[in-house]
Amino acid sequence: MARWLACVAALVFMIVVVGGVTRLTESGLSITEWKPISGTIPPLTHEAWQAEFDAYKRIPEYQEINRGMSLSEFKQIFFWEYIHRLLGRIIGLAFALPMLWFWWKRAIPKGYGPRLTALLALGGFQGAIGWWMVSSGLVERTDVSHIRLAVHLLTAFTILGGLTWTGLDLAALARNPQARPARLTGFAAFALTVLFLQLLLGAFTAGLNAGFAFSSWPKMGEEWFPAATPMLDPWLRNLVDNPIVVQFVHRWFAWITGAVLIVLGLRCRKAGMSAAMANLTMLVVVQIALGIATLLTGVNIMVATAHQAVGALLVISATAAAFTLGRRTG
Repeated sequence: MARWLACVAALVFMIVVVGGVTRLTESGLSITEWKPISGTIPPLTHEAWQAEFDAYKRIPEYQEINRGMSLSEFKQIFFWEYIHRLLGRIIGLAFALPMLWFWWKRAIPKGYGPRLTALLALGGFQGAIGWWMVSSGLVERTDVSHIRLAVHLLTAFTILGGLTWTGLDLAALARNPQARPARLTGFAAFALTVLFLQLLLGAFTAGLNAGFAFSSWPKMGEEWFPAATPMLDPWLRNLVDNPIVVQFVHRWFAWITGAVLIVLGLRCRKAGMSAAMANLTMLVVVQIALGIATLLTGVNIMVATAHQAVGALLVISATAAAFTLGRRTG
């Protein structure tokens, strides 16, 4: 069962990466309907492709940004959104069918049924969240709501963390039938919360295209913070809706997040798990470097996608570190 959850986690990691490419190529609005069953089959004839393209032509993104796009260009953006949705369906089957098999065989350990059911329900709900996000860009906007994008991405990271923790618990149980589930320590909960906030800021940065606001580092243009930045009222709205403020907070809160995660690693090393320290430190350094590179390259697709991918790896690594700390101190 632990290996099964590791495979599902790998698929979730993959869909996070594909989701990043989908966003960066502005492909997310290319499919304008949500068809959970029939949508599995892509257009197979010229007429079917033309019908999909005609539906896309009716939304603001085409009319205001992509007017004049050819059918072949439409197929390119359709590809990424289709692959993203197809992966979502595959993940659902990869989780649900083996879970039903384990349940049928009475192989699910006591106490793990509700946890697995909750993960399955959250995965199903994620599909609805994805459509809720897409629908926000089909009527009046030329892109999706950055708030809904953040909910969608953070739900994926939550599922990834839940799969990682549960898989580690099951692996420990396989090694020792008397093993009890790891507990979440206070500092580990704090560290994961800080990481969650940084990922939230990253989602806002992506959804607002805030990475394009300033392509310089460490200063934003010639200033540490642009004095002429228009501010919203009330002030707290700037942390959510102001691209310049969001980019500023995201780029500097990263250092706080990195420091907290390294302290988490240090506590794991003190508990005898040096690997957790090494993994977290390496990923923090790589992630900060990729964040800076994303800015300096003007949000290059390859660099920005790697930035999102390493963010997912940080979720896995931080969850594993928190698990290790909880098991060693529990």
